[in-house]
Amino acid sequence: MSTLTLAVRDSSTMLRRNLLHARRYPSATLNLLLTPVMMLMLFVYIFGDAMSVGIGGSGADRSDYVAYIVPGILLMTVGSTTIGAAVHMAMDMTEGIIARFRTMSIHRSSVLVGHVVGSVLQSVMSVVLVGAVGVAVGFRSTDAGALEWLAAFGLVTLFSLALTWIAVGMGLSSPNAEAASNSAMPLILLPLISSAFIPAGTMPDWIQPIAEYQPFTPAIETLRGLLLGSKIGHNGWLAVAWCVGLTVLGYLWSRALFNRDPK
Repeated sequence: MSTLTLAVRDSSTMLRRNLLHARRYPSATLNLLLTPVMMLMLFVYIFGDAMSVGIGGSGADRSDYVAYIVPGILLMTVGSTTIGAAVHMAMDMTEGIIARFRTMSIHRSSVLVGHVVGSVLQSVMSVVLVGAVGVAVGFRSTDAGALEWLAAFGLVTLFSLALTWIAVGMGLSSPNAEAASNSAMPLILLPLISSAFIPAGTMPDWIQPIAEYQPFTPAIETLRGLLLGSKIGHNGWLAVAWCVGLTVLGYLWSRALFNRDPK
């Protein structure tokens, strides 16, 4: 059996293992989904009328703000669900299963690949569920064709892959699951200082550079442009650059931590 065939076989086994864990403990995924759904409901039904004035002027209504906020909430969902990858990776490291895997005749990278692919699949499914909630509260994408929807799906998948590799590295570097959850909190907090809820240009001058050039804002603006027909500008290549850079960084970091000798 070739090395590639062995890697694919073992990665598939690890992926099935992680998906079974997610199916047996759905409450963990639902808890991570609760934050973006609550944020969506809060900003649409409590702040929607007031926030729409800042988005579309005095003639705007709540539907304008729904169209603006849903793309940001979708990528916030990605950040929330990838925290589960950090927690599950830390649990595997501390509960001894990784030590057991090291003694078995399996491809070493398959453990990481199983976690990453499983988390990306869960993130994409979570985005679909939150997107359904967005449609229920009034979101409509009338300007997007098949090509735009395909590009939006690719962006969400690539963004999920990038954040998942970073989350896996956080899980490997954490001493326990609680620490992994805390270290991954920036994945939820960063969208709060992005253009997810208000335009970056309306923020104080000192925070605008942070909001504009952090990973979430270019991805949100690109997704917003694909779904709503707004201008994407430089945000498209900037979002892809962030995704590729974070994926490479997270992969190298995770592989280095996983391959080091256990103490």
